[in-house]
Amino acid sequence: MLKKFTFSLTAIIALSLVVMAQDKSVTLTGHIVDKACSAKVLKKDNVQAAAAAESKGCALADACAKSGFGVFADGKYTTFDDNGNALAKAALEKSKKDKGATFKVTGKVADGKMVVASIAEVE
Repeated sequence: MLKKFTFSLTAIIALSLVVMAQDKSVTLTGHIVDKACSAKVLKKDNVQAAAAAESKGCALADACAKSGFGVFADGKYTTFDDNGNALAKAALEKSKKDKGATFKVTGKVADGKMVVASIAEVE
């Protein structure tokens, strides 16, 4: 009886930790790049500099924008969900910088994709 109780309690605690970990919001600060150009950026020695060099015009071109968006932060590329793609496109359109704009992206990361809550340009 005690073994079953201990096992059940351990299982409940483990599941609770998994749920709590998924609910944790993260903020990534970096450069928004479309998925079509992200592979090219990843091949560069300095990923952050290469991401900053990508132009807003390219990212907003139909083919690139349709591929979706993501953010290069801490040397990694994190893709956005559909809402994040819409927010990224709006943030890029609003930005006055053609290259090098930095954005703060807040949301939850699950399975390598970010469910975006907000995107704001960093001045």
